Amino acid sequence: MVPAQTALEQLKAGNIRFVANQSAELHRTHKLVDNQKPFAIVLGCSDSRVPPEILFDQGVGDMFVIRVAGNIVTPLELGSVEFAAVEFGPRLVVVMGHTKCGAVKATMQTVDAAPSPELASQTPGLSEGMQIIVEQISTSVDQCPDHDHDQAVNETIKANVINSVQKLRTESQVLINLTKDDGFMIVGAIYAIETGIVEFLQIPDSTPAPELATK
Repeated sequence: MVPAQTALEQLKAGNIRFVANQSAELHRTHKLVDNQKPFAIVLGCSDSRVPPEILFDQGVGDMFVIRVAGNIVTPLELGSVEFAAVEFGPRLVVVMGHTKCGAVKATMQTVDAAPSPELASQTPGLSEGMQIIVEQISTSVDQCPDHDHDQAVNETIKANVINSVQKLRTESQVLINLTKDDGFMIVGAIYAIETGIVEFLQIPDSTPAPELATK
């Protein structure tokens, strides 16, 4: 079993290789059939520009990857993280958002057009699945009037990662027990599409969900 901090350092080192165009390209040579031993769990966005295995320069079977639009945490994602942690033993979870996130931008547009942020997910024309995505991300939308558009998007992306981390840390007794008894660690990160760099966020356990300003 790879300790959480060691796993984190392995991901950081892989991203440094990726940014420097020195990737080992382990995903091309590492083949598994009957077994897998991932050392980390990554919950990331479905965006086609954000493939975790490549960004962290890891091979097939090295990471248990869960991808969903907007890197949100619903019972499905929570259950997937629990399953991976219990079944395969990784002790690190990374919730990774990214710049220029389409799901975040679309949610912000929906919130802006709604009578109130609380009603954004009820916007006519949204499918049930899209309503869930909007509902989850809308709680993170930055509505500070002093922020320009780009700053508001970036603040929302960051707040959305923090909220997802906090949900994993607080809404699963399985993960709470692993954190308390077995060195389990849940961290947040943001991948910059412009540079290729993954920035890991400092999110103390006591950090509450961001309290955002209202219009």
